[in-house]
Amino acid sequence: MNNEQIELIEKLLDTTLSKQVLLHFQDYEKLFKFYNSHTNLISKNDENVFFEKHIYDSLCLSIFFNKYNLAQDIKLLDVGTGGGFPSIPLAIIYPEMQIYPLDSIAKKIGFIELVQKELRLENLHPLCKRAEDLNRDFKNSFDVVTSRAVAYLNTLLEYTVPFVKTGGYFAAYKSKNAQEELASAKNAMEVLKCELTEIISYNLPLENDYTREFLIFKKNNNTTKDYPRKLGMAKKNPL
Repeated sequence: MNNEQIELIEKLLDTTLSKQVLLHFQDYEKLFKFYNSHTNLISKNDENVFFEKHIYDSLCLSIFFNKYNLAQDIKLLDVGTGGGFPSIPLAIIYPEMQIYPLDSIAKKIGFIELVQKELRLENLHPLCKRAEDLNRDFKNSFDVVTSRAVAYLNTLLEYTVPFVKTGGYFAAYKSKNAQEELASAKNAMEVLKCELTEIISYNLPLENDYTREFLIFKKNNNTTKDYPRKLGMAKKNPL
């Protein structure tokens, strides 16, 4: 991570990064690029913008944390974490936050387990499962659930909202202008007892205009045991 990138993160977070945090990011980037050379976590083209499109984008969730005055010791589930975004950058920045990266692909969770071990991130708890198969004890239990580039919204809500506790939030990473997805997700929102509270726009530090959005949903009541439905149902027959 170069000086310009460090300054961007410090400005975003309104803090000065400690030497330990900088070392963690340095080691994390080395591990990621080595692992990505033989296992496809992200495309080779995306590796050229690894900081901008993945690390910085992950940490933009802090905009939501700050705006909603969320404590740093919250419990967060990251559905479809892939190569560990936003889970790993968040775990480095917020050591008090208990973060559960969830993905069904073993090689991706294997990488996160490697990072957890090498960086000694005791707040990172990788889970190799599909959302539909996640232990029911996790339902209605997380302060925040997040997901990044996983599915269309009416399907994604079923994968995520059942695990948010009442009064908690689901934050969906989406590209600009997700209005069409929102229009088709009205029934899912009603069934899963959540409401859209806000759309937060932000920009990535890329040469071309690269605006993204967080769709913030608040959970108003516990989800019934019926959701998420059995494997494949949310995608085949969206709510």
